[in-house]
Amino acid sequence: MVERVTATKAALQLLEKLKREHGEVMFHQSGGCCDGSSPMCYPLHEFRVGDADVLLGSIAGVPFYISKDQYEYWKHTQLIIDAVNGRGGMFSLEGPEGKRFLTRSRVFTEQEQLTLEQ
Repeated sequence: MVERVTATKAALQLLEKLKREHGEVMFHQSGGCCDGSSPMCYPLHEFRVGDADVLLGSIAGVPFYISKDQYEYWKHTQLIIDAVNGRGGMFSLEGPEGKRFLTRSRVFTEQEQLTLEQ
């Protein structure tokens, strides 16, 4: 099965650390200006998702939401969440860790796209 969102080993390691420290967490990527264009990690239930958000999938059991506008832009690609050195969004849990989550992407193949449309 093709996943719409996946993560690198570095992102999974950072995510596990955050889960140990903060309990259950979730991701949201809004596509807005400033921090909104980065995947943001929040304690579960501390960020309210609504009708303008799409559940894209999950990473290691962590739900990953994206705004509908962003989804329309990215629906032909697989999002690959990575973790790199640097300052993350000021409201995202990884901020104090000296790392930040980063979205990479790749375009789905024609076969993958057909599978997703079923």
